Amino acid sequence: MNYQTIRYEVADSIATITLNRPEVLNAANIQMLKELHNAIEAVRTDAGVRAVVLTGAERAFCAGADLAGMGEGFDLTNPVDVRRWLVEFFNPLILKIFEMEKPWIAAVNGVAAGGGCQLALACDLILIAEDAYFCEIFAQRGLVVDLGGLFFLPRIVGLHKAKELAFFAEKISGPQAVTLGLANTCVSTGELLQVARDWAKRLAEGPTVALGLMKLGMNRGLQMTLHDVMHYEASAQALAIQTYDVQEGLRAFAEKRAPKFQGR
Repeated sequence: MNYQTIRYEVADSIATITLNRPEVLNAANIQMLKELHNAIEAVRTDAGVRAVVLTGAERAFCAGADLAGMGEGFDLTNPVDVRRWLVEFFNPLILKIFEMEKPWIAAVNGVAAGGGCQLALACDLILIAEDAYFCEIFAQRGLVVDLGGLFFLPRIVGLHKAKELAFFAEKISGPQAVTLGLANTCVSTGELLQVARDWAKRLAEGPTVALGLMKLGMNRGLQMTLHDVMHYEASAQALAIQTYDVQEGLRAFAEKRAPKFQGR
């Protein structure tokens, strides 16, 4: 696909997806949504890709939906249109990232507002620049937090703090995002992409099957009982034990060396 609104690059088993509409703070229009779907499918089907970095061009990560750029046929005042675009175009992006058995890193380089927050929160690890921020801006527009925000927020920061973030729609700075658990770590803007690539390299050199099974188990475990999770773990372990990487891990342990995983 000839991408117009994103950049898609693969190197050293790492896919980097850069949202690339800096003139509107990388807000998502219908073209970007279609291109993101295509890029996510490319990641899913490429066995050579073992980790993903998601970031934004220039001074923003993603300012949410570009409501003025949804194209003909979209009427923000029409409830049927609003629900259809969420269900058909926006929601599947979040689900595909959240459910994919490959690790995703969000490198939040600037504003992540509205749906841009959820795009980051759907990822497995989140790095944020010191001068970047999250903002669940919906209440400032009279809207409801969407794209999974009502799922992610209370599970990450707790119910009462989630309501505070949603109701007041205030900016959450990089350091504050780490304190709340919305991000793993905060680094300088100049270091952000390098740290993200370093983390992605470590993931890409890891036991890809096991990492994917752990991701899937943790994400599904948010809605499962302890009993159900332990049954999942037993089944996942039975799958993992059949992989080359487990055998390599055992050999490396016996030989007192670092393992060289191949992701299979």
